[in-house]
Amino acid sequence: MDCRICMATGDLWMRLGGVGGGVGDIGGGFSHESEHDLAVMVSDFLENGSSGGTESRWSSDSDSGFCDLAHLADKISYYKKSVDQYVSDLLSVVNSLMLSIKGIDLHTVKSGPCNASCIRFSLVKLLRFSGFDAAVCASKWQGSGKVPGGDHEYIDVVNYNDTGSSERFIIDIDFRSHFEIARAVHTYDYILNSLPVVYVGSLTKLNQFLQVMVEAARSSLKQNSMPLPPWRSLAYLQAKWQAPYNRKFKPDEQDVNSTSPEHKQCSGRLKRLQSLIQSEIEVERMLNPINNDKNRRWKFLWQKHPSLRTP
Repeated sequence: MDCRICMATGDLWMRLGGVGGGVGDIGGGFSHESEHDLAVMVSDFLENGSSGGTESRWSSDSDSGFCDLAHLADKISYYKKSVDQYVSDLLSVVNSLMLSIKGIDLHTVKSGPCNASCIRFSLVKLLRFSGFDAAVCASKWQGSGKVPGGDHEYIDVVNYNDTGSSERFIIDIDFRSHFEIARAVHTYDYILNSLPVVYVGSLTKLNQFLQVMVEAARSSLKQNSMPLPPWRSLAYLQAKWQAPYNRKFKPDEQDVNSTSPEHKQCSGRLKRLQSLIQSEIEVERMLNPINNDKNRRWKFLWQKHPSLRTP
């Protein structure tokens, strides 16, 4: 076997792989069925779908590719800024709660490799304590055509307004990990790092981000003579958050285990996410020095949840 194929297989599993969360992706777990589907698809992709680029072209931008990706970077910036006040305030609350979680608060809630369920349930606990209708959502979908089956975990918050209607908001605690690709050109890495660390928003807004990132991935891979793999297609990414799901407010008691060897992975991933969130907050403060995040956050909680008011 060509050595490039061996190297590519490992790279795809670590960076491209992940049916909602592979070895290098904490976006969610995946079942044995979806793991098999992906394994078959990876093998077929390597043998028939990828011509492979030359070593000298990897991680470099062509002139036309740079222009395409620069345009997409502008779109990401626009989508991040064009959010309503509720989403902006909710993101501020979520980031603050994420930073407050300690390693000792985590308990592994699944056997096998850590997929950050412990972090999600800890965040949901804090959100519910703060008055939000939050839950961990476990989605699952069957493979169809060129889209492999899989499963994914994320958080949602349902907000009820004065008219009695409600709106559902998605929270994904490691949003960037869903878009990591092999041998990305430099401009793609810039776009990837411009995404929010934690996504908070509607499914409509989420779909806008997905469309841009698929287009960016296709452009980056094309510059290395590599096609877009099925597990980075728009249909596959959309399935993670749009497939049928079950809401859970806390893990099943029989699943909670603080002695699992994977528990240390949870703490390490929590620290990594907290570091990224803190850096993102500091950049935002530099760009918007007038904003008083702390005061606005507590005002938001006080208005939305009167039970938090002190007598």
